[in-house]
Amino acid sequence: MAIHRIGHEICVLGDHLPVPGIGYLTVNAFVLHAAEPVVVDTGLGLPDRRFLETLSSVIDPEDVRWIWLTHPDRDHTGGLFALLDAAPRARLVTTYLAVGIMSTERPLPLDRVFLLNPGQSLDVGDRVLRAFRPPLFDNPATVGFYDDKSGACFSSDCFGAPVASAELASGATAGDIKDDELRAGQLLWAAVDSPWIHNVDPDRYAASVRPLREMAPEAVLSTHLPPALGLAPQMIDTIAAAPEADPFIGPDQQALERMLAGFEAGGVPS
Repeated sequence: MAIHRIGHEICVLGDHLPVPGIGYLTVNAFVLHAAEPVVVDTGLGLPDRRFLETLSSVIDPEDVRWIWLTHPDRDHTGGLFALLDAAPRARLVTTYLAVGIMSTERPLPLDRVFLLNPGQSLDVGDRVLRAFRPPLFDNPATVGFYDDKSGACFSSDCFGAPVASAELASGATAGDIKDDELRAGQLLWAAVDSPWIHNVDPDRYAASVRPLREMAPEAVLSTHLPPALGLAPQMIDTIAAAPEADPFIGPDQQALERMLAGFEAGGVPS
């Protein structure tokens, strides 16, 4: 995992995965160094990722007071239970639905859960985190937030984009991605991750994007994109166009067999 810093208040714990046929996908977690420190998501659950070890290089887990889980998909919960053990004073910020989803695999300690819905706020000592439902999401329990002190929008999967190389996926800034490639990647990700977008009422969807324009974040911190500073206007314009993007149709069995044959031959599927 790579570590990127945004000022002195935010650390990005960056990871990525190859997605055959699509590119490379960033997988971030974050540390917000508030008066009551907040860890946002907990990375991948793959055994070689060592999330807690990486986190410990930027903050003592015992100092963590809040763990904000943007939603309970496995690329967000990988280090969750290890962190709960290592951070005995931390509470888990999540939703009623997310607690139910996670409890089908492993029950959460309910005395450490803090339920928070979109539209509500969390005071973390020196700032207020304002919870909102991102316009694009793949899990109905998704809740992002806006930090009114740093001007950062933690958007969960929204604004994500597969990119062409591991170097771009693990980079310190989305500004390294060419504008046209960023737009194409974000529209592709919208179709992959939120396929319902092609069935929504356009006016209602536009209304869900409007609060982001009013928020006017200085930084957009998505799970699936390197940190984006100063790019919010163009990125918001892009996701506003998501209903008109081409639907994504994934590989079928024949395509999978071609990919596997490529691996067996020592090749890399494109």
